[in-house]
Amino acid sequence: MIGVSRLAALALLALAPLAASAVLPREITRAFLDQGIPLTDVGIVVQETGGPRPLFSHRSDQPMNPASVMKLVTTFAALELLGRDFRWRTEAFLGGPLADGRLDGDLVLKGSGDPKITIEQWTAFMATLRERGLADVGGDLVLDRSAFRLPPYDPAAFDGEPLVPYNVGPDALLVNFKSVRFRFVPAADGNTVGVIAEPALPQLALGATPTPIDGPCGDWRTSVSAAFVAQTRVAAVSFPGRYPRDCGERDWHLALLDHPNYVHGMFRAAFAAAGGTFDGTVRDGRAPAGAAPFAVLESLPLWEIVRDINKLSNNVMARQVFLALGTTGAPPPATIDKARDAVTRWLARRRLALPGLVIENGSGLSRTERISASGLARLLAAADASRVREEFASSLAVAALDGTVQRRFQNGTVAGQALLKTGSLDGVRGLAGYVIDHAGRRWIVAAIVNHPNAARAQPALDLLVQWTYRNASTYVEPAVR
Repeated sequence: MIGVSRLAALALLALAPLAASAVLPREITRAFLDQGIPLTDVGIVVQETGGPRPLFSHRSDQPMNPASVMKLVTTFAALELLGRDFRWRTEAFLGGPLADGRLDGDLVLKGSGDPKITIEQWTAFMATLRERGLADVGGDLVLDRSAFRLPPYDPAAFDGEPLVPYNVGPDALLVNFKSVRFRFVPAADGNTVGVIAEPALPQLALGATPTPIDGPCGDWRTSVSAAFVAQTRVAAVSFPGRYPRDCGERDWHLALLDHPNYVHGMFRAAFAAAGGTFDGTVRDGRAPAGAAPFAVLESLPLWEIVRDINKLSNNVMARQVFLALGTTGAPPPATIDKARDAVTRWLARRRLALPGLVIENGSGLSRTERISASGLARLLAAADASRVREEFASSLAVAALDGTVQRRFQNGTVAGQALLKTGSLDGVRGLAGYVIDHAGRRWIVAAIVNHPNAARAQPALDLLVQWTYRNASTYVEPAVR
């Protein structure tokens, strides 16, 4: 339990500037320089939680692109503004009378922006429709996506990769991240390779499968020679190349179809599997005003959603949650501007100064988003003193154990003792979170690298975390000569 006096002190610290204090330890300086990264392109803060000033900092007030570390702002704001147990609702409405299992009218599905409707949840939702007596839909599938009002979205705009799931745009009725998982499964005799699409959408045609060959796995995605026809309503995928037997089973996730047609396919497949019949089309529309829903799918609670966002660095989930913030201070529909305003007001109420903060979409998948290392440190200090401390901290990836740092720190004593959010873009690497040292003292670590050689920064960033675990409690600033 954090006492009132400590809360007050931390609130004052959030207002105070994180002035540069000690010189960077020599081994940390050398680690960045050895990777060809000049210190002019690095921002760092190391500070004990509740401490009066950083143990050391470097260019900490310079706003920089944090990549996915920006998700810390979105998720902390969401836990406080929406509440740890907040849930989204996806509702089904009957657009006509239901008699003897047949709906004489449209079925309306209304989304509210649920960030994570999985195949399993969707299947259960369809089963609920059947259990409540809906067997045959005589009209169309009408999608009410009015909870969001967004500008046109181009999934290729960020990096020219429109089919990768991280470029999926937000939608009020997002299902299964609008993605298809292709499973490459070699036969037991090694003579064929099966390709299984999950979910098996009726608008998706699967063509040639690869020929198995001997040899190392290597760049198997190139060797299968994938060919895509990706349109809004239909898609075709084939893999006419070669697949190395050494690969075993592999997965390839692709974002196909547009949002309405993806939901249409998911509905047709899952409703038929539940024993229902439907041969209508899909269109946008509105749920009947004032009507009670026929069935409701509730999301996971926000605290579980936040864990997926931060541990796995899921971009579309972060964007969905960011938009939900826009409804905390204004009525629907949610917009990007409303979400930004909600974050700005939240920071002001908290008296949490983040100079230079720029939020485009709240996920970090952006070339324009900015925050400083000192801003991240203030945010982490405020979260550590907040009522959602445990939910926020437990959402971070645990060094060497899970999430985006599962394969890092494997040989270091810091394994299991650092809770971290990572970020990665071309020319950007970031890392921020908490390190609990051997004495149980809790340290904030925030570091951002913006440089063409940023992809080489991981050893230096990992050393910073390990150094903090081993040495922060005994560090003495070297004398300046």
